[in-house]
Amino acid sequence: MQQSWRNDADKLTFIICLPPVAGRGLNLNLNLTDADDSSARMIGDINLFLRVDDGEEGVETPEIIGEIELMVAEKKDQGKGFGRAALLAFLRYVLGREGEVVGEFVRGDEGARKALGDTTGKMKFAALSVKIGKGNERSLKLFESLGFEKVGQGPNYFGEWELRRTDLSSAEVDGYREVEYRRTA
Repeated sequence: MQQSWRNDADKLTFIICLPPVAGRGLNLNLNLTDADDSSARMIGDINLFLRVDDGEEGVETPEIIGEIELMVAEKKDQGKGFGRAALLAFLRYVLGREGEVVGEFVRGDEGARKALGDTTGKMKFAALSVKIGKGNERSLKLFESLGFEKVGQGPNYFGEWELRRTDLSSAEVDGYREVEYRRTA
């Protein structure tokens, strides 16, 4: 299953792990060991599913929507900033590579190519989207704090709010540094 996820052009998944063991400081050449991202340190995941919005929702021309799903699995790990940190890192990654991510989707999906027609222009998302249960106030506040806005008058049939972010000019991340991911034995 993991192999098919990696090869599917319409989705992107990051596994959320606990931060590296304290006491190692901010080492920008961090070498990770097998223990750093072992299953015992995995606390959730964040996914991006790409789709073509083909006008069923009032859109005149087909456009690409990236739908985000975020999960921190255990209650004991929720409310500690892991979801926010993962979402910010994910937004930074996706928006920093928007053309590559969208381009891979369009090249790998015949339906997307047909719906979008001429794709010689720059590959971009029309919006990023998320669906959140109406009672999940913490998640609603998290996404709203990062520029996502509720769509529609109320929750959908399944009791979920859809939130969208159309201003994708910034990932809302300043002062970050990328740390190279290398494994050592």
